[in-house]
Amino acid sequence: MGLSPDLKELAQEWLRLDKDKSTTDEIYKLLVQGNASELERRLHPRIAFGTAGLRGPMQAGFACMNSLTVIQASQGLAAYLLKTEKNVKTRGIVIGRDARHNSKKFAKLAAAAFVAKGIKVWWYETPSHTPLVPFGVRELGAAAGVMVTASHNPARDNGYKVYWSNGCQIIPPHDAGIAAAILENLKPVSWDTSVVDEHLMVEGSLGLVLDQYHKAIQYAAHPEDPSTKIEPGLRFVYTPMHGVGLPAMERCAEDLGVASQMVVVKEQADPDPDFPTVKFPNPEEKGALDLAMQTADASSISLILASDPDADRLAAAEKVDGKWHIFTGNQLGILLASYLFSRYPVDKPRDKLAMLASTVSSRMLHALAQKEGFHFTETLTGFKWLGNVARTLKATGYDVVFAFEEALGYMIPQTVHDKDSITAAAIFLTAAAHWASQGLTPYAHLQKLYQHVGYFEDANTYLVSPSPVTTTAVFTAVRALGSPHPTQLGARTITRWRDLTVGYDSQTEDHVPDLPVDKTAQMITCELDDGSRFTVRGSGTEPKIKLYIECVATSSAAAKAAANEVLADLLREWFKPQENGLVLA
Repeated sequence: MGLSPDLKELAQEWLRLDKDKSTTDEIYKLLVQGNASELERRLHPRIAFGTAGLRGPMQAGFACMNSLTVIQASQGLAAYLLKTEKNVKTRGIVIGRDARHNSKKFAKLAAAAFVAKGIKVWWYETPSHTPLVPFGVRELGAAAGVMVTASHNPARDNGYKVYWSNGCQIIPPHDAGIAAAILENLKPVSWDTSVVDEHLMVEGSLGLVLDQYHKAIQYAAHPEDPSTKIEPGLRFVYTPMHGVGLPAMERCAEDLGVASQMVVVKEQADPDPDFPTVKFPNPEEKGALDLAMQTADASSISLILASDPDADRLAAAEKVDGKWHIFTGNQLGILLASYLFSRYPVDKPRDKLAMLASTVSSRMLHALAQKEGFHFTETLTGFKWLGNVARTLKATGYDVVFAFEEALGYMIPQTVHDKDSITAAAIFLTAAAHWASQGLTPYAHLQKLYQHVGYFEDANTYLVSPSPVTTTAVFTAVRALGSPHPTQLGARTITRWRDLTVGYDSQTEDHVPDLPVDKTAQMITCELDDGSRFTVRGSGTEPKIKLYIECVATSSAAAKAAANEVLADLLREWFKPQENGLVLA
């Protein structure tokens, strides 16, 4: 099949604009070969700038992460900032990066683009973990921040994450505004990465924020006396999973007085962009903690902490009756929340204490809030919402101390308004030491929490979808199962239907949902007559349909069985994997 004129023109536009020889050569070879299908995949559609910024495979083409698309994104962001914020040129922009392939190059090209627009750059000189960027934005009074990272994605990927001046990830309308500005600034103004080392408008700033960041963690761990040390005896294994978390975790452990009790997984200690010892560099994936478990067993240690490669997510595991129990994101979330609640000063009004969780996370925190009388708020998925809503709550008089999402994300606002594995680890270790003084391990404390508010168990999973078109078609078919919505799932009755794609909620008086609607993203939440609740949604960053199912019962076994029943019904009645070409994880 020959190349269409439109495709040939796109390829030629790429060759005109790209000055990175490695990616120019890729497109040139495909053009010479007449490889229409590969050129189409690389060049169209343009990599989308959304609330997560950019994320994708590092390849040549407008549809991928590469030098040209990073420069274009940076020029668009710079133009949008200059149009919408005050004193941008002097306030500057913070730029950080992880240790992935090309992260340093992409960060330098971003810096060159901002300097070309006359904007000061606060430059992090060495690979750093993601939370340092939003922390730096607030600490330095910057107009925005950029973190070059693809978090826990496979080694072939990279990304470009944007933080606004409030230290939160961007939310609408900024994402659309930046996306539009990118399209108005496609021609690169500068490829000169030497500005990072030579230009007066670029200031090395890691030293300006690191000490303050770690002081904030100490304050978060021990608000009464930040110099407090944890009682000796709490031994644990830590892995940064070939990422950038170790320096921050070592400093954190030293500040807490547990440096000598931390054993690091040596095979995963240093940054390695190929993540050689894990299939996926994501602590949630099966097998990701195997080396940590081997390390712990060799030293007779019963507690493991793990960060993902950019160290914003935290996983934990405990040896229970001779077997390793990996805490789910929901379990770790409720453990952290319960500790933060237990130490909340008694002289402060409890109804002004606030905690948050996203709509795909456990309702156990909501149940604890109802039982104990503190405020709970549910948000849309993602820390862009948890962080911004937390700031809004604070502005209206609430004392926000915690937010979490089931995908191993935990936010302690004293440090940053985003997920942060290092601060979360500090709180968890402080809590574990506190529970140990009561003769309890984290797992034992979790069982007490279940007895207190009910046994919440989930059956979370995902389906790999062949294309966005398939995902949309599947959700459209689901909606057509009933009018105005389906009312039955298996033997259970649907008592509430909230569709944040079309904007319908069966429970509200005017049927307008209580959370923001996004017609470009598939998301349906249902409550069932036995107290079960589930959310199904299309992932914004991966080709997945994600299923979040939770049931509550008087025992863990009963709740788990009910959750698995709901999952089976969803697969059989709604998603029909074989029929739709979906692959169950």
